[in-house]
Amino acid sequence: MSDKPRLTVLAGPTAVGKGTVSTYIRDNYPEVWLSVSATTREPRPGEQDGVHYFFVGAEEFDRLVATGDMLEWAVVHGRNRYGTLRRTVERAMADGKSVLLEIDLQGARQVKESMPEATFVFLAPPSWDEMVRRLVGRGTETAEEQQQRLETAKLELAAEPEFDFTVVNDDVQRAADELVSLMGLLPHPR
Repeated sequence: MSDKPRLTVLAGPTAVGKGTVSTYIRDNYPEVWLSVSATTREPRPGEQDGVHYFFVGAEEFDRLVATGDMLEWAVVHGRNRYGTLRRTVERAMADGKSVLLEIDLQGARQVKESMPEATFVFLAPPSWDEMVRRLVGRGTETAEEQQQRLETAKLELAAEPEFDFTVVNDDVQRAADELVSLMGLLPHPR
């Protein structure tokens, strides 16, 4: 295990599986502190407040931004806002934990401005077709929302060179193990 706590930022295009890889890490690597983002969007089926996201209203989100309580935040897909609460990340690092932020491209750029010492990892799909299949297959967006997300994904894929490392999500366990290694931790034996 690494001597000092590290901040690792994981970003990538829509439907690449950031949430799936992060959930695998949460379930299998308790030594990693996975940040929980705040969002103004409604919960998807099965999502729990404080576990998957902190679901907050627009006014509360505005207050958190205005007081500087967000490490990063962004409007995603032109609709909802997402952000990382600064105090939770700083507290976890002060407690000696390795921290993983699963955020979008805009947020990763903001963190890079304020914490350039962090490790930035781009999660890439094995192919464009597979990413489209995953987005359509999850069935959580309308056809119009899917199209908007795919347009955004083209821009997000072009940002890959801004990151320190790229991990291809062709297998969740393998991708999670590679990410954990990049965090300076030992992957668990299979």
